[in-house]
Amino acid sequence: MLDCLKDAIIDTLHIVPFLFVTFILLELIEHKVNKNKKTENKKFGPILGAFLGVFPQCGFSAVASNLYSSRVITMGTIIAVFLSTSDEMLPIMLSEHTAFKELGMILLFKLVIAIVIGLLVDLIIKPKKEKLHVHELCEHDHCDCEHHGIVMSSLIHTLKITLFILSANFAINLLIDYIGETALTNMLLGKNIFKYLVASLFGLIPNCAASVILTQVYLSNLITIGTLLAGLLPGAGIGILLLFKQNKNLKENLTIISIIYLTGVLFGILIDAM
Repeated sequence: MLDCLKDAIIDTLHIVPFLFVTFILLELIEHKVNKNKKTENKKFGPILGAFLGVFPQCGFSAVASNLYSSRVITMGTIIAVFLSTSDEMLPIMLSEHTAFKELGMILLFKLVIAIVIGLLVDLIIKPKKEKLHVHELCEHDHCDCEHHGIVMSSLIHTLKITLFILSANFAINLLIDYIGETALTNMLLGKNIFKYLVASLFGLIPNCAASVILTQVYLSNLITIGTLLAGLLPGAGIGILLLFKQNKNLKENLTIISIIYLTGVLFGILIDAM
């Protein structure tokens, strides 16, 4: 149990700087932008989101969840961030001295897929021109922002979300420890199309353990690159958890999850077929 708590604290601390900067940004928007101003269709948001998501850890997926919940970014942009995010994959592969050609190919696959799917989503699901929801986020967190400065309000938001993430990470770590990494690994070792379905479902676990296990199993030559990507594409880490906490439109959340899940399955199969 102590190991699970220690891992939860470490995983959570990685996210805190991203959360604080995000809430500073949102507070600036709340104070500087007219509340009646509409969000515009940001055509190139998915491209920028995909490039930011490539950075290690799931910090930018957490940022994207908060920005999408406040309607600062579009659905295509948050999906692009989620698809390009690989959480712990990059640090693990670098530590194992994975060939740069192989690592670059994996990152390129994720980047291109994220951009294409993100742009398609915004093309098909037209971004609504609606009011920014920054003030609603403050009301939801009961932070009484109107009586605090930007920095203090951001600290309050960050503390509340950090405690939520810590609790969730601890609970997920306990569950994974109870099930056992061996049992979870065996789920990925199927020989038919169902391995892609399982890998993508596995990637949706809102915890870095998913990307760690997927990467380790791949580096042990037990799964294909397609199976790896089927799991990594929907693997947005804590960003998925924050999406459901911050955005109260359940239909939107389920749409986002469905898109990244099906993207993982489809491209996992296609890449292995290549």
